[in-house]
Amino acid sequence: MSASTKHVNAVIGQSGGPTVVINQSLVGVVEGLQKVKSIGRILGAHHGVRGIVNDDFIDLTKVAKGRLSRVAVTPSSALRSSRDKPDEAYCQKILAAFERHRVRYFFYIGGNDSSDTCRIVNDLAKRAGYELAALHVPKTIDNDLKENDHTPGFPSAARFVACAFLGDNLDNAALPGVKINVVMGRHAGFLTAASVLARAHEGDGPHLIYVPELAFDVDKFIADVDRIYKEKGRCLIAVSEGIHDAQGTPIAAKLAEQVEKDAHGNVQLSGTGALGDFLAAEVKKRLGIKRVRADTFGYLQRSFPDCVSVVDRAEARKVGQVAASFAAKGVLEGSIAIKRKSNKPYKAGFELIPLTAVAAKTRVMPPELLLGDSDVSDKFREYLAPLVGKMPVAELL
Repeated sequence: MSASTKHVNAVIGQSGGPTVVINQSLVGVVEGLQKVKSIGRILGAHHGVRGIVNDDFIDLTKVAKGRLSRVAVTPSSALRSSRDKPDEAYCQKILAAFERHRVRYFFYIGGNDSSDTCRIVNDLAKRAGYELAALHVPKTIDNDLKENDHTPGFPSAARFVACAFLGDNLDNAALPGVKINVVMGRHAGFLTAASVLARAHEGDGPHLIYVPELAFDVDKFIADVDRIYKEKGRCLIAVSEGIHDAQGTPIAAKLAEQVEKDAHGNVQLSGTGALGDFLAAEVKKRLGIKRVRADTFGYLQRSFPDCVSVVDRAEARKVGQVAASFAAKGVLEGSIAIKRKSNKPYKAGFELIPLTAVAAKTRVMPPELLLGDSDVSDKFREYLAPLVGKMPVAELL
């Protein structure tokens, strides 16, 4: 460590959709930094990058261990989050704030856009001759970060989805009909596919699983539902909110009278039941089935406090600690990636990868994890099972 970095400060921010374990990563970074004697203050950016440019910080330097432990098991973003998508001009303001506050360590907990913010700020710092360590700490329930086996937040959200479908499958069997559940996932279908773990017995749902990796055709969907309903007398369906037609247009976008977009230019898919209502109406109209219902899981999947994966909790804490350790060793940029070492028994390691390998890139489900156009493969179940953990028992009479 150079003389210029003695007794300087660190900033931690949280970005994007909250998760049930994102604070584990926050606390992991704080724990790691508290061991670095050269760091003066540990500052939490209130509402992510917005807090940085507005000089709005929470001092985490001497937060008591007991309080940190309670924060770690609290869902959602303790520092609050941001959907801002910084461009170079915005990142210039971030770097200026770092200079004002003598910040030499920047940790941003988030998805692929957050890693891109780290990349831009790091590039600007290099050009300005300003020594800065910019470390991206992964997080996203969509599980869509490149170079990662999986991302913190996904296993717990996947457990929520699997458990919700397990219960809904039993409900659907008790009072037969068609049930459609819309699950988060704009471009990647990992979370929707997690519903497959609800199949505890022969004939269990979900009977159909639709992910955004494949084009969605309404006519084919109706034919699929008709086939399953005639065969089983009921049909439970998992649908990604990001399903799109052959031209790539999200089905949900076609239904919105006024399409709303976020700061990233993405059409808002969550927070509306339009997709589920549309599909339910089509089933009723075309097939004449009376008992047709639809639910949109929406934001419930992200921060549900009583559905935490044991693996997720531990790994989310570890990625924060690893990020802090890399910075302490003098690493100036990178993203922490989870790499699976073995499946039985499950074991994972943590590696530093270049920001350019993950920044603003999206990972989707590979073809070998899919089965036809409305199901997932056994290989996906094998991949997911150790992350989610033991499922609740569902015994039948």
